[in-house]
Amino acid sequence: MASARFAWGIDIGNRALKAVKLVRDGDQLRVDDFEVIEHETVLSNSGDNKEALIQAALANFLQRHPIKGGVVAVGVSGQSSFARFIKLPPVEEKKIPEIVRFEAIQQIPFPLDDVEWSYQLFRSPESPDVEVGIFAMRKELVNQHIKYFTDLDLNVQTVQMNPLAVYNAMYHDNRVNGTTMIVDLGAENTDLIIADQDTVWMRSIPIGGNSFTETLVKSFKLNFQKAEELKRNAATSKYARQIFQAMRPIFADLVAEIQRSIGFYASTHRDSRIKRVIAIGGTFKLPGLQKYLQQNLQLDVERLDSVGAGPSADSKLAPTFSENVLSLVSSYGLAIQAMGEGKITSSLLPQKIRREKMWKEKTKWFAAAAALFVAGSVVPLGRYFVEKGQLAAAEPDRQHINNTYGPAKALSDEWATIEGSGADDRARIQSVKSLEAFRGTWTNLLADVVNCLPKPQPELLSDDITKVKSIPRGDRKLVQIDSITSVYYPDLTQPLAAPDLSRFVQPGGAVMIAAPAPGMTPDSGDAAMDSVDAGIAPPTAAAPAAPAAAGGPAGATRGFLITVKCISPNKAGHSLVQDVFVAALQKIAPDAANPHKAYAIPKATVLGAMQVKQDTPKLAKMKSDYAVALQQKAQQQQNAPATPAKPGAPTGFFGRGQPVVVPNVNQIDPNDNSPYLDRVLQEDVRDDWEVTVVFLVQLDPPAYTPPAATEGTTPTAAVPQ
Repeated sequence: MASARFAWGIDIGNRALKAVKLVRDGDQLRVDDFEVIEHETVLSNSGDNKEALIQAALANFLQRHPIKGGVVAVGVSGQSSFARFIKLPPVEEKKIPEIVRFEAIQQIPFPLDDVEWSYQLFRSPESPDVEVGIFAMRKELVNQHIKYFTDLDLNVQTVQMNPLAVYNAMYHDNRVNGTTMIVDLGAENTDLIIADQDTVWMRSIPIGGNSFTETLVKSFKLNFQKAEELKRNAATSKYARQIFQAMRPIFADLVAEIQRSIGFYASTHRDSRIKRVIAIGGTFKLPGLQKYLQQNLQLDVERLDSVGAGPSADSKLAPTFSENVLSLVSSYGLAIQAMGEGKITSSLLPQKIRREKMWKEKTKWFAAAAALFVAGSVVPLGRYFVEKGQLAAAEPDRQHINNTYGPAKALSDEWATIEGSGADDRARIQSVKSLEAFRGTWTNLLADVVNCLPKPQPELLSDDITKVKSIPRGDRKLVQIDSITSVYYPDLTQPLAAPDLSRFVQPGGAVMIAAPAPGMTPDSGDAAMDSVDAGIAPPTAAAPAAPAAAGGPAGATRGFLITVKCISPNKAGHSLVQDVFVAALQKIAPDAANPHKAYAIPKATVLGAMQVKQDTPKLAKMKSDYAVALQQKAQQQQNAPATPAKPGAPTGFFGRGQPVVVPNVNQIDPNDNSPYLDRVLQEDVRDDWEVTVVFLVQLDPPAYTPPAATEGTTPTAAVPQ
């Protein structure tokens, strides 16, 4: 594509066909021609006539502009296509296509055989992180759109989503300075593109220029064409105030959707702050729209008035191009990619068309290859007769070799039979010896996990309850483990590649939504609240050690997915777990002190967090357990031998020998906090935090390698094997 003499970028929009032609002028690109052909009616209102309108527009375009010898890039709507942006885990370069394909299967809501898809990697020289954009469109939609062009013998080299074409245009023109939001307000949809030098994010909003027109249709009882004219001439109309008043709800809806998109972007890109907004699209010719967005978004909104490519050599073309530049940015970006200068190079061009083009380009080399083959066959023919004579002369030597080889092979086969007779015994011995492997893995791993817990204040380790209670419950740096569950994976490739580990958590860890954060419903009751030290409660289910000989595919990484449920009385318990426990887990790996540690933790995250008072099932169980405890205590006192009552002794609920009346759960006073008291400290636990942590344990990690000694330093002593 970079060698093309010229390229056209063609965008068939809902209201018009827009095209830009670029040519190479030295090291720069220059706008050589452009075209805007409006449809007789907007495509969304044309019904069965839509195909005829598109064909008419293309035929009209070809009559006006010679296109032979150039290439064509075609735009498709962002609304009818699919895009996802995902951060990849640190992996070898050669494994990236495999991981991207796995993510495509997970993310694209159709089977891969039913879509045309491609991807683009985004990297920053300053960061090791790799982000991938996955783009897809259903094959039937792509083929239908491409057919309009191939039926006219146009040389289509690229099929690109319009929002990505806009990004290519802005990046090429050096307009992406810092985090920049591009608002492309088209006829049917608005494309939001948030970009910086190394990443891009986009979203399509179903609000466009037609939304303003349709509002005027309803407000003033006009047909669509007259309402469109009224909108375009609103600034000079004597009814301007009424027109803008009727369109005000669409203004408000557009701003609300943009603000919602900015909020979502900020939640996933916490280090980015949008600095400026670039407005493009023909609808921005509407008076007051730019100012309205600027006031409501509290951001500088700049309306595009030119492109970075050189102007046309035709002086009459430049003014009309400037008048239409807002509508031509997507076509301009398509042409940039067709000329081989796009930042994004992915394409949704069907594989069948790509293969046809590849073979067509190679056909011209087949004749030359055939001629070389004929010429080259003459030399081997003469060489054949020479080597045939040499072969006959060496016959005695070959006979001697065969006489020696025969007895040697017989002896080798005999030894192989003797050696193989003990294979079963050796395999059995090896299997028994393998039982020793990993016998200490879980013991050491649990010890490491416990050591990652925050260190509690010294008072909390005392047997004196008074000292423990001297520190307010909400200030205690205490995290207790309630349960540990694990799943063994012969191959950790998928969990390591997945951006979210929640999909791999086994049933019993169902996610529930609760303010202020999503949390996990604990499986155990108050086991972790029965102790005030920093140890861990016994796990609800002991995890089996990994089989020593078990494994996945050759070269696979095996290990465990472990789910830990924690409880903390600290008022910021969820942060304490994240900042201390999770951070420490991620540092577990072979090091100088233990260079051959049998495991490492490459990935750990907080799956959910909630306070006990938000865990309705747990509160109900605590209340039920309290009622059962009352019943058991009352029954014990009723069965005790009666003793004479002392003057003034109580004779009610717990009076020995007295009739016992035990309330059930529903009879307990709702304002009574007794069911929710810590059994040892008699403190209300409803403000305690329940936090679920999930992490991967990789078995057989690479051994620790000491850092290389630099000049002028004492070399590190070798680690003993």
